[in-house]
Amino acid sequence: MFERLRREHGVRSVLAHNMTVTPRNVGEVSEVVRACRRMGFRILSFQPAAFVGNPSRWRDDYRALSPDDVWAEVERGAGMRLPHGIVQVGDERCNRTAYGILVGDRWVPALDDRVRADHGARDAFFKVFRGVDLTGPRALVVVRVSRALVRHPRTLPIGALWALRFVLRAGPLRLLRHGARPLTFVMHSFMDAAVVRPAWEALQLGERSEDPQVLAAQERLEACSYAMAHPDSDMLVPACVQHGVLDPEANQDLARLLPLATALE
Repeated sequence: MFERLRREHGVRSVLAHNMTVTPRNVGEVSEVVRACRRMGFRILSFQPAAFVGNPSRWRDDYRALSPDDVWAEVERGAGMRLPHGIVQVGDERCNRTAYGILVGDRWVPALDDRVRADHGARDAFFKVFRGVDLTGPRALVVVRVSRALVRHPRTLPIGALWALRFVLRAGPLRLLRHGARPLTFVMHSFMDAAVVRPAWEALQLGERSEDPQVLAAQERLEACSYAMAHPDSDMLVPACVQHGVLDPEANQDLARLLPLATALE
């Protein structure tokens, strides 16, 4: 459908597949990866379930499911190890991301954490393109990239060597035969509302909790890369706080403002 939309109307899209993972469906994760990676998705995202929202729906022991369990199933579906640590977004307890290219049926990592030179390429990329918007019209992106490279000409050989390593890693003949399509694997692990609330309240008071679980939650909230602007203040609110602390309060206010009987009428 989306290929037809682009072909007939020129509408481009970036498609992401999201799956909430529980103890009941964790065994399906690997098959989801195998089935969906050739469907045109650019992102395959998995979220281990947390105790957030309506308590009557908490029927599983979500804590029995660790992020390592989920990521292992994603790797099993991909048929290979997924090097997520070389580019860390936020706290590792919250996020894991593996960037790469799908060449035929084979996923090839853009950066391999076991290759020392790839670490140097990563550092050079963030140095050169820090603050550069790589989205938008293609011609404008080319101008932005060219301007950044002119300011840092010494990084050109680093980029060229990385490109050579990547082509060899993917296989030149396979690239010519199948082409390449970006495919990113992502896992977001949200926190239970019961631990987020005391962690957030203590942070607002400038306090550090002595409870290990609450302290860990504070560390994760401080490192959050998935924050949102709160409409009633000038604060950036971590997603776990929004979903686990502020949403329930907002829902109560909405229930009073829009009672069910009135809504049905």
